[in-house]
Amino acid sequence: MTEKTLRAGRLYPVILSGGAGTRLWPLSRQSFPKQLLALDTKRSMLQETALRVDGVGFAAPTVVCNDEHRFIVAEQLRETGIKPRAILLEPVGRNTAPAVAAAAIDLMRNDPEAVMLVLPSDHVVRDVAAFRSAAATAAAAAMRGALVTFGIPAEGPETGYGYIRRGAPFEEVEGCFRVERFVEKPDLATAEAYLAEGGYDWNSGMFVFRAATYLAELERLKPGLAAGCRAALAAGRPDLDFVRLDEAAFAACESISIDYAVMERATSAVVVPVTMGWNDVGSWSALWDVGEKNVDDNVCYGDVLINNVKNSYVRSGGPLTAVLGLEGVVVVVTDDVVLVASRDHAQDVKQLVETLEANGRTEHRVNTTLYRPWGRHQVVDRGPRFQVKRITVAPGGTLSLQKHHRRAEHWIVVSGVARVTRGDEVFTLRENESTYIPLGAVHRLENPGPDVLRMIEVQSGDYLGDDDVERLEDAYGRC
Repeated sequence: MTEKTLRAGRLYPVILSGGAGTRLWPLSRQSFPKQLLALDTKRSMLQETALRVDGVGFAAPTVVCNDEHRFIVAEQLRETGIKPRAILLEPVGRNTAPAVAAAAIDLMRNDPEAVMLVLPSDHVVRDVAAFRSAAATAAAAAMRGALVTFGIPAEGPETGYGYIRRGAPFEEVEGCFRVERFVEKPDLATAEAYLAEGGYDWNSGMFVFRAATYLAELERLKPGLAAGCRAALAAGRPDLDFVRLDEAAFAACESISIDYAVMERATSAVVVPVTMGWNDVGSWSALWDVGEKNVDDNVCYGDVLINNVKNSYVRSGGPLTAVLGLEGVVVVVTDDVVLVASRDHAQDVKQLVETLEANGRTEHRVNTTLYRPWGRHQVVDRGPRFQVKRITVAPGGTLSLQKHHRRAEHWIVVSGVARVTRGDEVFTLRENESTYIPLGAVHRLENPGPDVLRMIEVQSGDYLGDDDVERLEDAYGRC
């Protein structure tokens, strides 16, 4: 790909936003995973990824995400000022190979020569200039038929990453090497041997290739998967600003990564080594690695008080968190969970999540704060037959016209203006005013004003789950 082609915006970013980030529990959960969190900067990792490929040389991004996260993803992109080319919704998770295939098929509808830049949405990249330079190099190789991956020159015997062994130079493009082999995550002794030998890169999980080249390889190696993705897109349907992949066709696709499905078996795999301040922040210890440290090598966020603490990561998303006389620990506090771990065991957080799942608990799946297209709500207290929520509705936000079969609700306006529909009544509530929604009453809440509406909702009844809702009308297509 020439510089002229890059300036024309022919490199198409494809941002994958389907992971769960279980190693960053309790902050990252299924309802709000790590790519949607502001972990390293004031922006979410998804936003940082999108901004990295915004501007000259890049087309508008295609985002592939979980159906549950669609409104959060759309809102976070809106906040950056980036309008995506498309947001494809996965009805079920099927790993990266099907997600990339669906994006490739969609891109080729408009540009048969499209060159894709595939990016996970949850990586840190400090040196954006180096990243963009590597993308241009990779694009040049992709235009010559290569399937390109970015390799991060190994800086230590890391056991949490896969490795790529560099082969001979790719003669047609300087700075590229043929892939001799992909290597699974090694044990420590093997990783140390790789480092001593040299010529090994960490596998970044970022790729560049022509959409047509990737699909041709997928059809050769996994023809059923390729056919399933074509069927999922063909039978998919638009929904507001999204494209819903057909559930039956996509669910029938094999769940497999792009590495296993294509890259490790392709004869045209090429690696571009690049040092760009990369980290996949796959654990709390990785966030300590990239965080800004004080004189005692501590990384602290939120309302934190420490004394005689060293080499630690302390983060509070709510109450004052005090830590005394510890070294090499991770302390993470949310409004419903406290995690304390040795930094050396930070990778094992995933085992705690598996235990929660096995025990039928919900703290790994659902946050106390849930985001909706109209705003968000947060559970602040609960007990037998009651639940208290803090509700925030954005200007112009409209909840669905709905009713509940097993609970009644009391609404109190804290600030802003609320328009309330209750049965045949429509009335306005202002600060310090309240109303009652009886069990079974048809109702709606709206924010007609220019300011954020903040309310307290007290629910009472024998069942208080969010699934006790019958939507009659909805501006966001959720009926």
